[in-house]
Amino acid sequence: MAVHEILKMGDPRLLRVAKPVAEFGTPALKALIADMFETMAAANGAGLAAPQIGVDLRLVIFGYSKNPRYPEAPPVPPTVLINPVIEVLDGGRTEGWEGCLSVPGLRGVVERDERIRYTGFDADGHPIDRIADGFHARVVQHECDHLDGILYPMRVTDFTRFGFTSVLFPELDPNSDDD
Repeated sequence: MAVHEILKMGDPRLLRVAKPVAEFGTPALKALIADMFETMAAANGAGLAAPQIGVDLRLVIFGYSKNPRYPEAPPVPPTVLINPVIEVLDGGRTEGWEGCLSVPGLRGVVERDERIRYTGFDADGHPIDRIADGFHARVVQHECDHLDGILYPMRVTDFTRFGFTSVLFPELDPNSDDD
């Protein structure tokens, strides 16, 4: 397993539409997934999409029991989601603060669907079919956006609610002068 470099906003590889995964259960796919979980953990991420480490595949991972970047967020089950499809369910849309490992040090308010159904496959090609709401739904939508070349700042509509985490949420900044 290895921790990969996470591409930063401005890298053109983050703007591509990723290709579907064609083969499941391969040693290469399982190694990639293990590397992604290690990379996400090293960065305290809530999720990670393959394009964020330069791999042009429709593969996302997400999940945690506690996350220091989102201390108020409820746990999300660790998930490998390949070739995902999102269906919007009743529940309307809601605004929430988002950050991104590819956009370090910044946060912005993004409107997302409150309740979704997501389908796809796990590493072995077994189907996944789940309903999610709240922060879980937000994480899934955020990660799946990466598969279509969309970074969350592209969804920010009010730039008075976009800025540096250290200014907006100094309690979350490990480099803050606050004790």
